[in-house]
Amino acid sequence: MTVEAEREAVRAQASGQQSLATAAARNLATIAKSVPQMQETSSRWLLRMLPWVDVRGGTYRVNRRLSYAVGDGRVTFVQTGARVSVVPGALRELPALREYGDEAVLGELAARCEQVDCPPGTVLARAGDAKDRVFLLAHGRVDKIGTGPYGEETGLDVLADGACFGDGSLTETDSSWESTFRATTACTLLVLSREAVDNLAARDESLGRHLRAGAALPGQRTNKYGEAAIDLSAGHVGEAQVPHTFVDYEPRPREYGLSIAQTVLKVHSRVADLYNDPMNQTEQQLRLTLEALRERQEYELVNNKEFGLLSNCDYAQRLQPHEGPPTPDDMDELLSRRRGNKFFLAHPRAIAAFGRECNRRGLIMEPVDVDGHRVPSWRGVPIYPCGKIPVSQARTTSIMCMRTGEDDQGVIGLRQSGIQDEIQPSLSVRFMGIDEQAIISYLVSAYYGAAVLVPDALGILENVEVGRRH
Repeated sequence: MTVEAEREAVRAQASGQQSLATAAARNLATIAKSVPQMQETSSRWLLRMLPWVDVRGGTYRVNRRLSYAVGDGRVTFVQTGARVSVVPGALRELPALREYGDEAVLGELAARCEQVDCPPGTVLARAGDAKDRVFLLAHGRVDKIGTGPYGEETGLDVLADGACFGDGSLTETDSSWESTFRATTACTLLVLSREAVDNLAARDESLGRHLRAGAALPGQRTNKYGEAAIDLSAGHVGEAQVPHTFVDYEPRPREYGLSIAQTVLKVHSRVADLYNDPMNQTEQQLRLTLEALRERQEYELVNNKEFGLLSNCDYAQRLQPHEGPPTPDDMDELLSRRRGNKFFLAHPRAIAAFGRECNRRGLIMEPVDVDGHRVPSWRGVPIYPCGKIPVSQARTTSIMCMRTGEDDQGVIGLRQSGIQDEIQPSLSVRFMGIDEQAIISYLVSAYYGAAVLVPDALGILENVEVGRRH
């Protein structure tokens, strides 16, 4: 850059510059050169591989068969230093306390929870012992262990932060633990004893009535997914009575409104007039702006609290790794939870960690060809990199696996094409005018969203470690 250009750049910074300076623009007007480059641009596989559905009116409604929810079992905690307490309202996630409305009583129940910190290997409950308490897992990992057909220990499930177990003790009498629960890491738990609940129920009539009712499901029968059952008859002979039925729908289906990402691009008219050979300055400014906008769009599709995939995965479809790093066993379990898996989505560090585990076992992630690109795969399902998936300070991240498309009841992207001044589907560049300083303004807008049509369309392997083993 010349001395004159440097001086102009300093003056621009001091004056609160709103658009590209002529000194910077001149860098594109002389000598052989490239178009402007940016490191932020990524492969954006999620945007490329999601099937996009046009949304009329800016809203997409997901109609489903009626389900009877009994709580997702994830409890919320508050940490103050080393002290952990449960949010009283979160106790409604326990099936026995579903729809219980007395906040004061829930607050008393929360106060009666005792904090327990235990080291790895601690047996929290043993199969066959009396079930007389509820465990709320604030932090750590607990293995649910059963007995195999030959008397050996068999891992049945892995529980992580927010999980609870033993909630049946609040409504069942003289019950026993069907499985053994053992801490595999240092754990912080809150324990609510049946005795403490009974003492409170003896004083509060509403809690006693609610527990005696068992907080049971409504009288309608359900299938294993919690959906209202459809009565059918099969295998009968003669003039058997054929059952009557109908398919009920959710009365208040979820609606997804399109989200928006916007910016105002400003270009000085002098730059647009004088420095367009051989590269159009406005086009280059717009190209880089659109790249940044698409990067933000993919970030929102992954991380947004309202419609992002990480937040909207059903808790029943969230798995925990058996050892820490993502292993072939973990990926197989993630695959087995749904039909028609289209692809995995993982942070590049998670893909590298999985590759190390495959190497350790002498396995290979066979590459597959996708639109001329060679990408790694597992069991023939492509594994696409996505740097938008966060990696925590503890060096853990998540791996997603999904089925896509409306016809397959999968994950879909949402957009509305045909908007005013559209240059790409659901993306518009609108001229806003020229101000008194001769600066041209363009409003750049992108509208988008995502929807999970049925819960098992999306699964997540959570808390996978991406650090190297020593």
